[in-house]
Amino acid sequence: MKFNYQTILLGISILIMTVSCVPRKKIAYFQEIENLNEYQINFKPVTIKPSDILSITVSAANMESVIPFNLLMISRPLISRGEMLTQSNSQEIGYLVDTEGKINFPVLGEISVSGLDTKGLRDLLTKKISDYVKDPVVNVRIMNFTVSVLGEVARPGTYTVSGERISLPEALGLAGDMTIFGQRNNVLVIRENNGVKHYKYLDLSDANVLNSEFYYLQQHDIIYVEPNTAQRQSSSFNRNSSVYVSMASLLISVLVIIFR
Repeated sequence: MKFNYQTILLGISILIMTVSCVPRKKIAYFQEIENLNEYQINFKPVTIKPSDILSITVSAANMESVIPFNLLMISRPLISRGEMLTQSNSQEIGYLVDTEGKINFPVLGEISVSGLDTKGLRDLLTKKISDYVKDPVVNVRIMNFTVSVLGEVARPGTYTVSGERISLPEALGLAGDMTIFGQRNNVLVIRENNGVKHYKYLDLSDANVLNSEFYYLQQHDIIYVEPNTAQRQSSSFNRNSSVYVSMASLLISVLVIIFR
């Protein structure tokens, strides 16, 4: 009897140790990166799409001459003790790209912007505004550049990107990185181009992911981290299973002591 209980307890201990050991191959990013002979950056400039909101500002040495080419700022008056303050917070407003890929720009009228990157639009506007203003300086920025990170990450959600370049690991970093239950070798990226959905499964444990065209994200990309097998199986078990296992282990320990 003594031998049997001790054998059972030893078996449970070995099983727990075996399950808790996760090999490096399943959790480490960019494995064997030293074997990657050449890293070719596949970053493509972000192109403007319908539903994008553009911030476009025009300046020049003579600022009065560019006033007609700039949208007015929306002011939000501050109220204190029931009285209107003279100071106010200003909110930037932008140009919404319509379903036909156009914006309505002051003085110039309708301009087709879909498919251009911000540099291309900047050059186009600079050329057109130069007919009215000497040496204009145009700045273009996408205001609603967002990426959504879902699944097995610490903080799933939609994140606004301040610039125009973000990589997949950077987006995961915004979401607090993958949990230990995230499947590193099967990360899904969903992208829309010209109304067509495209997708790609990426293996972040493989250093060759650095050369993927999906490594750098576009605006409104969706990243989904699939749960691993253990996490999927645990969803079908009672959440108190770990408590039951602990109680059973304790019971076996007590029996071993009693029958020793």
